[in-house]
Formats: sequence, structure tokens, C-alpha cells
Amino acid sequence: MQAAVWYAAKDLRVEHVSIPAISDSHEVKVKVSACGICGSDLHEYAAGPIFIPVGEPHPISGEQAPIIMGHEFSGEVVEIGEKVSRVSVGDRVAIEPILSPHKDGAYLMERYNLTPELGFHGLSGGGGGFSEFTVVGEHMVHKLPDGLSFEQGALIEPAAVALHAVRQSCLKAGDSAAVFGAGPIGLMTIEALKAAGAARVYAVEVAPSRKAKAESLGATVIDPQQGDAVAKLQALSGGGVDVAFEVTGIPAVLNQALHSTHEGGETVVVSIWEGEASFHPNDLVIKERTMKGIIAYRHVYPAVIALMERGYFRAEDMVTQRIALVNIIEEGFEALLSDKSQVKIIVTP
Repeated sequence: MQAAVWYAAKDLRVEHVSIPAISDSHEVKVKVSACGICGSDLHEYAAGPIFIPVGEPHPISGEQAPIIMGHEFSGEVVEIGEKVSRVSVGDRVAIEPILSPHKDGAYLMERYNLTPELGFHGLSGGGGGFSEFTVVGEHMVHKLPDGLSFEQGALIEPAAVALHAVRQSCLKAGDSAAVFGAGPIGLMTIEALKAAGAARVYAVEVAPSRKAKAESLGATVIDPQQGDAVAKLQALSGGGVDVAFEVTGIPAVLNQALHSTHEGGETVVVSIWEGEASFHPNDLVIKERTMKGIIAYRHVYPAVIALMERGYFRAEDMVTQRIALVNIIEEGFEALLSDKSQVKIIVTP
């Protein structure tokens, strides 16, 4: 079968690999139908390794680079292990790609995304969604309702990041929020904030197409190239927002997010970073602000699916390009690096 295999930063190859086989009674073999290119994938391609294991195998997948990429995906179940009970052959499923200790078809930890052994199927070995077939544990599959397409199913993973970020924040219905960065996760965070009852949502973004999408989702858009974004936020929100979400991974933006909140406000860091960022602790201390980070998600896929059935996180609002696996490097990764009008690119094996 064909697969996109990561060897090193800027060294991704589409090549023929063996079709994976089920080796455990709680495993599920999936024929991949749609897989999104994630910001984390882009970080790995441009400046990795970050989550990709190099030098020694990942403790759960048992693999190290070169590995098959792709962790935002959906597909059809084509084979199941003898003890699998959650899905049947022919079921349409979305994959929750977190690698965390598990047994008998279930994660072992309540907060399974916080394990020291955290990894991701499609980033940390074990196979991935940028391939024709892959094998995952039963605990990683979620059935898709009939009303959701495979493309919509591929968006559940990034939407889960956004919903988890909002759930882990201090935001309450009626509060105000600012989202710094209107890429896929930023746009989905806007949607999650709407679902959570935020009264006012601001988006800080420079790319025209992404500004337009954020505005279409109901956010008040601020372009930091057209004046002081923090001052505008402070003025529009009457002294600062309740919660700011940093979704760019840019050090200067982290400081903007921090300063956009009022006294006692909160900044949630959603990005995966390629390097260090600094801020002055007094900006937290003197105004009793808080800052917290989130990683991935836990126990949130069913809620995302339910919200999608109500019209949130729509593919038509997020997907800007659909490409074949064979074209993933130039039309996928390189396009995302050079063309900021792109939001979510979906790859079809």
C-alpha cells in the first residue's frame, strides 16, 4: 500500500509499505477514507522531531522513525480482533489517536492524555492515517453517525483539541474570549466558545482568508498589522477579555494573549511549540492572572460528535483543499507552509 513516511525534517516520502495486520484480540483494522494535515504534522515536517521518536522506540508503539504520519482520520472497519465489541466490520469510524497505557480495549488512566508515555498514532509510530490501511486499538475507535461524512469524521480530532481547551478554561456562559490565530484549531476554538456560551469572541489574525472565516463564524476580527491588537482588545472588551487562547506558537503572540486579559483573567496555551518563549512573571503576579497549558484531549470525542450533529465544526467552514496522498508533499505540506489562505487540507489515500 502507499503511505507518507517521515524520515527527518523536510524528508517525507510517499512510498510502498506492507499492509498492516491485526496482532491483538482488541485491535481494529481500518481502511482510511480521509485524513487531515494537522499543525502538529506541519511542525514535524518543518522542524521535527517533536513527538516523532528518533533514536529509540516509543514505549507504546515500539517504533521509531521512519514512521507513517497522519493522526486526524476516519475510515471503514475492515477487520476486527476476536474480542472487539465496540465496532463491527463495515462500521464507519473516527480514530482517537492518543497512545497511552491501555488494556483489554480501554485506556488505563482517567486523564490518559497526561501519561509520561504520551504519543499519537501517526506521529509516534504504529501506523498512521496517511496510508491506505492502519491498525488501531479498540479503545481508539468511535462510530460515526450516519449523518456525518468521512471528511467530517477527520475533523473530530482537531475539534476535540479546541473543545478540550475551552472545557479546561475558566470560561463561563456570558464571558468574553480572544483567540490568537485563526488556523484550523483557532477556528474550531471559536466554534467551541460559541457552544460554551461565550457572549463575545474576538479573533486576532493576519491572513485575509482566515480573517474572513473567523468573521463568518461570528468572531470580531482584529488584524495586528493594523494597529496595537492588545489595545484594541482592551478597548473593545472594556478592560480585557476573561480568557485568551494562544493558538499560534509564536513567542510574541503569547505575550499579546497574556496582556489581552483583564485582572484575574486566564490565558490558555493550546499550541505545540518549536522553541522557547518568554514572558515577565510580574504580568501574571501583579494582576493575579493565570496561564495554563492543554495537551490534546480526553473523554471528549462523543461531545464533539454530538456538536457536529448540531451543525458545529462543519467541514465546509474548515476544508480549503482536498488532495490525493501521492501529492501530499507539494500540495499539502509545502502549500500550508507557503500559502496562508489554506486552512484544513484533507488527504484521501
